[in-house]
Amino acid sequence: MNLIYNFSMRLFSVIINLFKNSNPKIKLFVEGRKDVFQEIINFSNNNTKQVAWFHVASLGEYEQAKPVISQLKKEMPEISIVVSFFSPSGYENAKKKLNNNLDLIVYLPIDTRKNAKKFIETLNPAMAFFVKYDLWANYILEAKKRKVPLYLFSASMREDQVYFQPFGGFFRRVLKSFTHIFTQNEKSIDLLLQIGVKNCSLTGDTRFDRVSKISESPRDFPEINQFVGDSKTIVIGSAWEEDMNILIPFINESNGYKFIIAPHEISDVIVDRWAEKIKKKTVKHSEIEKNFGADVLFIDNIGMLSSLYRFAYIAYVGGAFGKGLHNILEPLAFGIPVVFGKVRKPKKFPEAKISMDYGASCSVSNIEELLIIMKELENPELYNQACNSANKLVKENLGSSKKIIDQVMASK
Repeated sequence: MNLIYNFSMRLFSVIINLFKNSNPKIKLFVEGRKDVFQEIINFSNNNTKQVAWFHVASLGEYEQAKPVISQLKKEMPEISIVVSFFSPSGYENAKKKLNNNLDLIVYLPIDTRKNAKKFIETLNPAMAFFVKYDLWANYILEAKKRKVPLYLFSASMREDQVYFQPFGGFFRRVLKSFTHIFTQNEKSIDLLLQIGVKNCSLTGDTRFDRVSKISESPRDFPEINQFVGDSKTIVIGSAWEEDMNILIPFINESNGYKFIIAPHEISDVIVDRWAEKIKKKTVKHSEIEKNFGADVLFIDNIGMLSSLYRFAYIAYVGGAFGKGLHNILEPLAFGIPVVFGKVRKPKKFPEAKISMDYGASCSVSNIEELLIIMKELENPELYNQACNSANKLVKENLGSSKKIIDQVMASK
């Protein structure tokens, strides 16, 4: 399996280079990695501090890492923080936003033995953190070989993952290389113990810490304040076509609500197509000065959504009908009910079941179920119960980041 894995990484490297001009994201993936080693060399030549390396897959995992990074900097203000990304969408977004806790943001070179050895050797991290998944074998095994303490946090393990399959011995070796694994739930602990991984503990999902901080000091948008006015507003976050297929009929039938819609993909073509089907007056955020009696606002830029939930009476979060449910914890942190589509793979999104068990959210399969839920939430008593449940859910799950760093510091 080791030979197959390494061959597949080299093959992937060749193929991705051959097709780099076929897609803008693939081009970013390839071009962004061209100067990575020079970036690390330049950083290392000028850095005299210990380095903590965090690797994340994309933007969602970066958000999970932020509270842990903040807690580590609180405990070790003298340490340098380097974050590596696998995906262009996460890297490009992070580069645009200043984060005073970070000293370097880079792409992670493709996981060949040669790249892993050069990366670890040049960066020389004092400790390394991986978030949730995206566990690259050569990097982890090379760090283990060099006795770099390795931590995995916000881990959510499932029976169908390769680590728990009969042929997964090589990948179990990767998991066993971690100094400690911090999990989101007890099920993950049980699965890890079954394959002999004992250095694990339940600390929860660090996203709760992150979304709580955002909700305490959300960005202010005077123009949206003006749009919303005194109206009850439903914020639709990360909407896909499948979500809008049931939401547009609801929007057309509803009375008394205003709507803020943040598409998953920012595209005038998509927004215009949805707007044509909506019977109410719509306006784009980029043209909000033309807001003359509009009831529906389309957000046609990136970076606003997490703070937009402050305006929501109810939130709908998209993605469940397609590739996967987006972040429902962001709106829950504002103490509001959250609705989302029927999740296809519930085990991949444990927060969905947890929030439904608390009574803070619900899922719908079609327009009929959506209408029923929205009607029920018009009952003040039921609505307040859902709001209280959302607040309780977030409050009871705070503190994961501190637990993780306390244990890291204790093991130093």
